[in-house]
Amino acid sequence: MPKSRPVGHIRYDNTDRVILVTGGCSGIGRAICEEFLASGAVVVCCDVDAENAKSLSPKITFQQCDTSSEDNCHVAVEKTIERFGGIDVLVNNAAIQPPETYHPLHELSTDVWRRLLSINFSGYTYMAKCSLKQMVQQQSGVIVNIASAQGHRTAREVGVYGPIKSGNIMQARQWGIEYARHGIRVVSVSPGAIDTPLARACIEEQGGASELINRHPVGRLGNPTEIAHAVMWLSSNDAAFITATDLEVDGGLGAFAAFADPYPSP
Repeated sequence: MPKSRPVGHIRYDNTDRVILVTGGCSGIGRAICEEFLASGAVVVCCDVDAENAKSLSPKITFQQCDTSSEDNCHVAVEKTIERFGGIDVLVNNAAIQPPETYHPLHELSTDVWRRLLSINFSGYTYMAKCSLKQMVQQQSGVIVNIASAQGHRTAREVGVYGPIKSGNIMQARQWGIEYARHGIRVVSVSPGAIDTPLARACIEEQGGASELINRHPVGRLGNPTEIAHAVMWLSSNDAAFITATDLEVDGGLGAFAAFADPYPSP
C-alpha cells in the first residue's frame, strides 16, 4: 500500500457573526448550524420541527418558523435582529422532497406542487426579502441558497423538485446582481446525493442506495458536513469576489455524461 500523503485543512473563525439557517434541525441544515457554531458564530436555527430542536446544542438559538409563511419569516428575522443586532449570513436550506413528488407531471397532485413551491421556492424568497432589509442597512451580508444537482440536470418523474431548485439558483443570481453594490453577496450551492434523512426517505425512487452511490464518480454519497464546509467558505471573506453564481458539490455527478460507460457495480 502506498504511504498516505498529507492533506490540507481550512479553519474558520466566525466569532460573533450572526448566522440564520432555515431547516436547521436535521440533515444539511443541522451540519451547517453545528459547523458555524464550532467556528464561534452566533447561530439561529429556524425550523418547524420543535421536537427535533430539543436535540440541538443549547448554544444554538431555536426559532420555530414555517418558511412557507411570510409572517413567520418576518418574525424569525425580526427576533434575530432584536436579540443579536444584525444578520451576517442567511442560509436558505429548508426544503422537502417527499416520495409523492416522484410522478410524471400529468399524475402530480396539485396540492403537492403547491406545497413544494411554498416551501422550496417561496420560503427562500420570504427569508431573503426580510433579511435583505437588514443587510442593506448594514451594507454587508451573505445569502446562500441550498439548491441541488437536480437544478442543473433532471430525470424522469421529478417534475417539481428539479425546476424549483433551478429557480433557487436563479434567485441567487438575480439577488446577487441586485444587491452587489450594497456589499451583499448571494450564491447557491448544489449538492449531489447527500446522506441525509431527506435522501434516505426517497432513495428507492432514485434507484436504490448502491445505484445512487455508483452514479457519483467518487463512489459514495456526500456527507452533510462537506456541504457545510462549502457554505462556510462561500460565506467567508476568502470568497469576497464570488457572487451571483453556483457551486456544485456533487462528487463529480454533474460532469459524468449520461452516455458514458457506467462504473462497475460495487
